[in-house]
Amino acid sequence: MNENLFSSFNTPSMMGLPIIILIMVFPAILFKTPGRLMNNRLISMQSWIIKLTTKQMMMVHNKKGQSWSLMLISLILFISSTNLIGLLPYSFTPTTQLSTNLAMAIPLWAGTVAMGLRYKTKSSLGHFLPQGTPTPLIPMLIIIETVSLFIQPMALAVRLTANITAGHLLMHLISAATLELLYINLPTAVITLTLLLMLTILELAVALIQAYVFTLLVSLYLHDNT
Repeated sequence: MNENLFSSFNTPSMMGLPIIILIMVFPAILFKTPGRLMNNRLISMQSWIIKLTTKQMMMVHNKKGQSWSLMLISLILFISSTNLIGLLPYSFTPTTQLSTNLAMAIPLWAGTVAMGLRYKTKSSLGHFLPQGTPTPLIPMLIIIETVSLFIQPMALAVRLTANITAGHLLMHLISAATLELLYINLPTAVITLTLLLMLTILELAVALIQAYVFTLLVSLYLHDNT
C-alpha cells in the first residue's frame, strides 16, 4: 500500500484550476423540479421526504423562524447529497474539508445571532449573565458564555468534518486490507469484505444522519434567537 492515505481528501483540480465549485453544484442536478400534473414515483417520493423533513424541523418555530425553511431544507439536501456522492469510488466529498463546513456554519450561525439581537435583544444578552449570578463570578461567566457562543460554528464544522473523514479513512483502510488479503488468506479476505459491506451501509446512514444533525443544530440556534 504505497498510496497516500489522505490523497482522496486533496482538492481536485483540472489544468491547475480547482473544480470544487463544480463538484458542489453537481448535486443540484439530481433533484428534479416537479413540473407536471402527474409526477413519477421518484419525484413524488422526493417531494414527500422534503415535506416531511420540513414539517418535522419547522414545527417548533414561529413565523420568523419558519421564514428560514427554504434555506434549511436546501442545506440538508446539499449536505446529504454531497455525503452520499462522496461514498462513490474515485469521488470527492466537499464536507471532508473543514473550510467548506466553516463556510456553511459561520454565516448561518451569524444570521441566527443577528436575528436574536434584533428581535430578542434582552433575552439574547441575558444569556451572557444568568439571573442570580454572584457578583465576583460575573466577569468569568461573561467570558465563558462569550467563548461558548463563538465556538458554536466551529463545533458544527468540526463535528461534520470529523465524522465524514473518519468513515472514509476506515473504509479506505479496510478495502486496502481486503485487497491485500485476497492473495494471502482468502477466508480472512471474505470476512474483511463482509465487514467492509457492513461499514458501507453504516456510512450511508451516517451521511444522512450528519446532514440532519448539522441542519437540526442550526435550526435549534434559530429557535433560541427568534
